Amino acid sequence: MAWSVGTLTFVLVRTLPGDMAYKIAASRYGDDAVSTASAAAVRAELGLDSPAWQQYFHWLSNLITLDLGDSLVSGAPVVQELQHQLGYTLLLAVCAMLVSVIIAFPLGILSGARPSSAVDNSIMVGSTFVRAQPVFSLGLLLIFLFAMELNWLPVAGFGEPRHLILPALTLGLSLAAISNRIIRSSTINVLHSAYYQFARIKGMSRFSTFCRHGIRNILLPVIAFMGIQLIGLIEGVIMVESVFAWPGIGHGLSHAVFARDIPMLQGAALVFGLMFVALNTLIDVCCARLDPRGVRQ
Repeated sequence: MAWSVGTLTFVLVRTLPGDMAYKIAASRYGDDAVSTASAAAVRAELGLDSPAWQQYFHWLSNLITLDLGDSLVSGAPVVQELQHQLGYTLLLAVCAMLVSVIIAFPLGILSGARPSSAVDNSIMVGSTFVRAQPVFSLGLLLIFLFAMELNWLPVAGFGEPRHLILPALTLGLSLAAISNRIIRSSTINVLHSAYYQFARIKGMSRFSTFCRHGIRNILLPVIAFMGIQLIGLIEGVIMVESVFAWPGIGHGLSHAVFARDIPMLQGAALVFGLMFVALNTLIDVCCARLDPRGVRQ
């Protein structure tokens, strides 16, 4: 997986338009100070004039020893920069998932318990509106409302807990807009299932039936869906971190694209790929714990 993500990133970076040496020199010295001589110096320093296959095998040999190289702009080791940024990205992702769960589960279960009611239709309209917005557009709407109109929260930045609220809320709302509809469908299926109705006929209370036979079965398809939704989470992290100047890997990745910082770009893409695999493995383990029948088969 690390090889495929790194190789794909290597190829895509070299297909970007423009002279890579000029872009890197402009990132180092500024657009006004860059010249043909400075670009040539950067090209010679970084070996950009060598054949692409030599650069590729040089990168591949370093990857085997877990050496991701140094940033072409800052000169700092990529591993060190990613370690610093990874903490911010994980914090944002975990908080966004918590916000999504807190919003999506009550709304989804409420809609599923009363399908086609006024409450269900209202939640569907709200979810459709939120989901129709690109995540950066949703972030700008929240900035306009809570930071510029009400002046409750800062527009961007980091260092205090209140800086995390708007980015986590933006990402959490975007995720909850889809997952609450999955929870609604799962709730309807469980509440109308034979085993659930049989538990009610036996005399179990509505609350006991839901706790013992409802929650676990509702969760199973929802958790499986969350594995698919992780793609949206990674996409959203890149955009949200850029909008709110949150110093995570997504923010670093966007800067690396504009600066043609190849080692940083490959390192950030590699970390996102590994995160995706690790989180999907965690989802599979959770599904196996909830429904061991799939493991036995």
